[in-house]
Amino acid sequence: MTASGSKNPYYNGPVSDHFDGTRFFNPNGVPPGSFRDVLKWQFNGKRARWPKAVTSPFAGAKPAERITGDDLRVTMVGHATLLIQVAGLNILTDPLWSRRASPLSFAGPKRVVAPGIAFADLPPIDLVLVSHNHYDHLDVATLKRLHKSHAPRIVTPLGNDTIIRRAVPDAEIATLDWGGEASISPGVRIVAEPSHHWSARGTGDRSMALWAAFVIETPAGRIYHVGDTGFHDGINYASAAEKYQSFRLAILPFGAYEPRWFMKGQHQNPEEAVRGMLTCKAAHVAGHHFGTFQLTDETIDHPVAHLRTALDRHGIDQARFRPLLPGEVFDVPAG
Repeated sequence: MTASGSKNPYYNGPVSDHFDGTRFFNPNGVPPGSFRDVLKWQFNGKRARWPKAVTSPFAGAKPAERITGDDLRVTMVGHATLLIQVAGLNILTDPLWSRRASPLSFAGPKRVVAPGIAFADLPPIDLVLVSHNHYDHLDVATLKRLHKSHAPRIVTPLGNDTIIRRAVPDAEIATLDWGGEASISPGVRIVAEPSHHWSARGTGDRSMALWAAFVIETPAGRIYHVGDTGFHDGINYASAAEKYQSFRLAILPFGAYEPRWFMKGQHQNPEEAVRGMLTCKAAHVAGHHFGTFQLTDETIDHPVAHLRTALDRHGIDQARFRPLLPGEVFDVPAG
C-alpha cells in the first residue's frame, strides 16, 4: 500500500503493536544502531580480509523441474537465496543474482562466489519470498529478470510491494502483515511471522517497510524461513513453536554477526542459530547468510567453524544443521 500524504513513502496503514503510524519496530526489541554507531564500527580496524573469489565445489547445480509427493529439496544459490522445491512448487527466497548487494553497480558488497545455480538453469519459478528491503535481500534487477522469464507470484511484508512495483509494475504481489497469510495452491499457504530486524533502502527511509519470517505450510511438512533476524532472547522462535508445534525444516541465518555490540540486534550468530533451531523445534536446518558477500567483520570461514562448535556443544548431529554452499543440494529427511 503506497503511503499517500504520509511521511512514509512505502506504506500508509493503521497503528499496531509494531507500527507507530510512520515506522515499524520490534516490540520490546533492540532498535538499529545510530549513524554514530555505524562510523564507530566502520573505523574499528577489525574487518577481516576475504578472498576476492571462491569456487564452490557444488557450482553449476541443475535442479529437477519439479519435486512432488513427500519429498522436500533445497538448493543453495548463495547468501539468502535458496531454491525450495516442495509439493510441485518451485520457490525462491530473497533472490539475488547480481554481482553486488548494493544500489550501485560499481560499489558496495561484491559477490565472492558465483550463484550455485545459473539463472538460465532455473526450473519454472512459481513463487518468490522477499523478507525485507535491504539490498542483499531485495534486488530489483533480479526481480525484473524473474518476472520476464517466469512471472512468479511474490509474497512480501507491508511496504515492500511499493518498492517492487516501481521496478515491476505488473507483478502479482501478496503483501502481508505479521500473522497474515496467502493461499498459494491446494494444501500450501504462506504465513508471515515476526523476525527481529529493520529495513532501509537509503538514509531517509529507516524501518518504513516491514520485515518478516515466513512459514510455508505444505502437505510435505512445515518450513520456517528466516531471512534476517537478531535472536531477541528466542522470543520469535518460541512463538513459532507454540503456534506450529514443529518444523520439518527451518532455513536460518548464521552469518554476518561481528562485532556483536553492533550486530546483535539484527543478525544472530552461530550459537544463537543453534538455540533457535532447538527453540522452534526444527528437525533439520538449512543454514544461510554466510560466505557470499562480506557484510561484517568476521573471516569468511568463521561462521561455519563456530557453527560446528555450537552443534557439538549442544549435542546435535552435524547432519541436522547444514551450512549449504552455493549449488549444494539438501534432500530433507521426512519425519
